[in-house]
Amino acid sequence: MIEYNILLQTLNLNCIKHRLSRLVLILSLSLIFSGCQTILSPEQTTTTFWKAMANGDLESARKYATRETQDHVVKQENIMGASLEKTGMIVIDGSNAKVATVIALKNSVSNKILSFDTVLLKENDAWKVDYRQTLNNLSIMPFGEVINSLRAIGDVVNKKLEQQVPFFENQIRSFSDELIRQLDEFRHQLEKANPIEKQ
Repeated sequence: MIEYNILLQTLNLNCIKHRLSRLVLILSLSLIFSGCQTILSPEQTTTTFWKAMANGDLESARKYATRETQDHVVKQENIMGASLEKTGMIVIDGSNAKVATVIALKNSVSNKILSFDTVLLKENDAWKVDYRQTLNNLSIMPFGEVINSLRAIGDVVNKKLEQQVPFFENQIRSFSDELIRQLDEFRHQLEKANPIEKQ
């Protein structure tokens, strides 16, 4: 009986050791795999976020948004089916970043291009989209279009003025020549009317 109890205790210890070794192995592997995850750059985070938004995959998009703005990530009808055309200049300032983003909207009326900055913050050593600030950048876009339109009008006016510069120069030269001629004539008339006494 004593040998049987010793045998049972030995088997229980072996079973516990086996389970502990499995648990240690599983924990080790999970730590190794979690350590192997790559941290996305601001550009990669931006690309992944907007592709998820365009596909309507809000859960994936929220993973790339800051904790504070995840609730703001909701279905955007105008973004659905859009395509991320490109990302441009990246500005990193400590734990803040901006990525120039160009998205082509797809709808039946027109294929509109949106150009704006995606704002990112660093959270737990990972770049996350500050969706609230990014939406603010998107909301001022109509003003950006107005400014671009005014700039285009200004460029047209400048070109027209540059084309007219030779004409204006000729007009001014002609006017100054005429003015000089008239002043000379006026001086001659004054000299005739009031001759200067010669000494």
